[in-house]
Amino acid sequence: MTRKQRKMAQLVASRAMAPAVPAKPAGMRVSTDAMLMMRSQSEAVAKVKKSGNDSVYKPYEPIKGVLPAERSGAKIAMDGCFDAGAAMNLGMLDNIDAAFGQGYAFPGFTVLANWCQIPEFRKPAETYAREMTRKWIKLQATGEKDKSEKLKKIDAEFKRLNVQAKIREAIEQDGFFGRSQIFIDCGMESDTLDPAELKTELVEAPEKVGVGSIKRLTVIEPIWSYPNRYNANDPLDPTFYKPVSWFVMGKEIHSSRLLTIISREVPDILKPAYAFAGLSLSQMMKPYVDNWLRTRQSVSDLVHAFTVWTLKTDMSTILNGGAAAEFFNRLQIFNLGRDNHGVNAINKDTEEFQNISAPLGSLDKLQAQAQEQMCAPTGLPLVYLTGITPAGLNASSQGEIEVFQDSLSANQEIYTPAISKILNLVQLSLFGEIDPEIGFIWNPLKVTTEAEKATIRKTNAETDQIDITSGVLFPEERRKRIADEEDSPYAALDLNLDLPEPVTHNGEPGPNEEGLEAHEHQSQVEKNSDTTGAH
Repeated sequence: MTRKQRKMAQLVASRAMAPAVPAKPAGMRVSTDAMLMMRSQSEAVAKVKKSGNDSVYKPYEPIKGVLPAERSGAKIAMDGCFDAGAAMNLGMLDNIDAAFGQGYAFPGFTVLANWCQIPEFRKPAETYAREMTRKWIKLQATGEKDKSEKLKKIDAEFKRLNVQAKIREAIEQDGFFGRSQIFIDCGMESDTLDPAELKTELVEAPEKVGVGSIKRLTVIEPIWSYPNRYNANDPLDPTFYKPVSWFVMGKEIHSSRLLTIISREVPDILKPAYAFAGLSLSQMMKPYVDNWLRTRQSVSDLVHAFTVWTLKTDMSTILNGGAAAEFFNRLQIFNLGRDNHGVNAINKDTEEFQNISAPLGSLDKLQAQAQEQMCAPTGLPLVYLTGITPAGLNASSQGEIEVFQDSLSANQEIYTPAISKILNLVQLSLFGEIDPEIGFIWNPLKVTTEAEKATIRKTNAETDQIDITSGVLFPEERRKRIADEEDSPYAALDLNLDLPEPVTHNGEPGPNEEGLEAHEHQSQVEKNSDTTGAH
């Protein structure tokens, strides 16, 4: 080998031993369209944050037609100190989307109406209203006079006016929107409502409400009404943040003619922003429902695609800008062969088949917890909200149901004033006067089973037997009481029949004779004692 050849061989060997320098990867290229899209989104978010402070708590503006034409430009008053700066000091409005998402801002009646189409928002309000009025009320009278005929007429008038259904509908709308109103059509002789009369106060007096005046009751959604006059500068004024009148689709109506039902009042400073409505149940549930819907969809998506089939193959052709047709043809053949009843053939040298699956063991618990969390703002037991009963040995929802019924019983006082006013107006319409001894009570919400009723009747019978034997009661009094009991199985008893004398097996006096003799003997002892004391 010549000298020149040896140098050439050494040069080739040195180059072969030198470390390979990796090729420099191609730089990332960001398109102009992507840059413009991101920039526009950033500007939109900044604009929302800048203007959102003024829009979240601004006074509510009604839809067209609610205010009369001459008042279309009028706006309700709001505290001047509660401006954007004050809102920012509260630290609540750094993120406007979060404020609405967490229920910190009034979304508007139109948005709340849209939420009513979602079962998770609708069912809690419906269930609450139904359970609140399910057992309804019981009319009663005090005093010594028999007023059963009056009570029957009042009950018939309540059924004609459908008071129970109207109160249920109003409570339901209060859950949807935060406010509901019942209009009392009183004293109108024609189908057209007198505008001048609607502006006057509906005083509970015969001079204002004559016999036969009550025509109907109508539930009005809050989107159709708007507050008119109220005091906003003197907390000592009785009309402070309490509208004296309302506009209902252009008609001014005195507040006494509208039974306004608001279960969850907001602070006075927020009332203009809420159109003098309260906090709706839908708004309270918003973050919980959002979490549930997202979790439900995520679990569904994960179950739908919990397993991923992976084919490790040569990707250099498609990544280097080669023809993609062959690559997608290969994937199509892979999909056609990937079946439990087929054979999937792969290249053992250049391809590898793998399956990656997500664990599904705890998804049911995560989904159940997200669903159960919706019960927190509503106070509804899970069995009421979803119909799902607790699982496990001796598991029961009875405790939660009793707590819920106790809560309903406490909240019944919110709706008592509206029913009391309807009762007074009905009395004026029927009798021309209000009887202060006639009122009502809410029936207990607890449902007694047949077995429990039988046990109660047995206990009462044993107690009455002891009282009759001791002379405290007579058998006739026992018969009258069990015949007058509500849902009594002895309602058909003839109380005018003479009872036969009870006869025992040994011929001794029956309990009634024995009790009567004991009662007469005790009376004689007391009389002799009084005589001795006098001497």
